[in-house]
Amino acid sequence: MKRLMSALATSLLVVAAVAPTNAAAPSIHVGAMYEYVEPGKAALLKRVRNTGDATAFVRVQISEVRYRPDGTHEELPVETSAGGASPGLVASPSRLIVPAQGQQATRLLVQGDRSTERYYRVRFVPVLPQSEDEFALTDAQRDDYRRELSAGVNVLTGFGVFVIVHPDQARYDVRTETSDSHVKLRNAGNTTVVLDDIRQCSAQDKAAECSPSRKVHLLPARTERFTRSAGHVHRFQIVEGDNRRDVLLSP
Repeated sequence: MKRLMSALATSLLVVAAVAPTNAAAPSIHVGAMYEYVEPGKAALLKRVRNTGDATAFVRVQISEVRYRPDGTHEELPVETSAGGASPGLVASPSRLIVPAQGQQATRLLVQGDRSTERYYRVRFVPVLPQSEDEFALTDAQRDDYRRELSAGVNVLTGFGVFVIVHPDQARYDVRTETSDSHVKLRNAGNTTVVLDDIRQCSAQDKAAECSPSRKVHLLPARTERFTRSAGHVHRFQIVEGDNRRDVLLSP
């Protein structure tokens, strides 16, 4: 499970750019770090906001995450322009020009087979425009922008978003196995469920503080184990698509 959570963790990307410490600089934000394409849906709109004081030139990079039976994974690049030959998740457009204090959006389009669940990492990477880039800038515009960020070092931060594409025929089936030492939840369905707002609390004192909340994405055929402890309970919600249900695991 540790390897699984490490693989699911979203990426924080840092790009070193040349700029004075007091110069204008972009600062992008992409909202939720996990996104879901529900059954029957073929597209997802993702907004990129720029709260900085300089235009952001953002490249969208997509890779498919494929899990092996032992829990390890590999990432394979996916064609990032709509209409590409490679099936999977593609971005349209795959390059964004986001003005200062403004926003732009890209549409993530699902292509190909939806019989099984698929996983993608979508990276939004701020870049300095180059002559070979497809930002439709003139040489003069590109040079002006590079001069604006022209001395010292400025850090341009990008973000990775994990996208789960549910199968068209989603089947939810979370099973509970209990032993003397732990309770194990196993996802026997064919699509990811979310264990949301997991907290360990005192069984006797309801006014006592609970542990910090955490969230688990439980992929098909994966398990999550909760240690049974005298005097403590686990409270959380199981999210299956649009449905939520409360769960209480007692000692």
